[in-house]
Amino acid sequence: MESNWVDPDDAPEWTDEMFDAGEIRIGNKVIRPATGVLTKDGIRPIGRPPIGDAPKKQVTLRLDADLIDRFRASGKGWQSRINEALRKAAGI
Repeated sequence: MESNWVDPDDAPEWTDEMFDAGEIRIGNKVIRPATGVLTKDGIRPIGRPPIGDAPKKQVTLRLDADLIDRFRASGKGWQSRINEALRKAAGI
């Protein structure tokens, strides 16, 4: 039988940086939201960093299901391909 158990003695030591980035709660009430995410390589800020001079904006857009299915079937990066198709249609 395969086990997923990990020896807690193998866990890394918590650093002040980890505690500083963590969320603080009392019960279900958030006292201070987290400012970072713990990864294998350390702490990284929450959220996607802006890329370039004109970062993308998140919007809600209703599209036909068959259109979304077609783009998703083309694999990873399908949202970027929709963006490219819209830019081309808009003449940008």
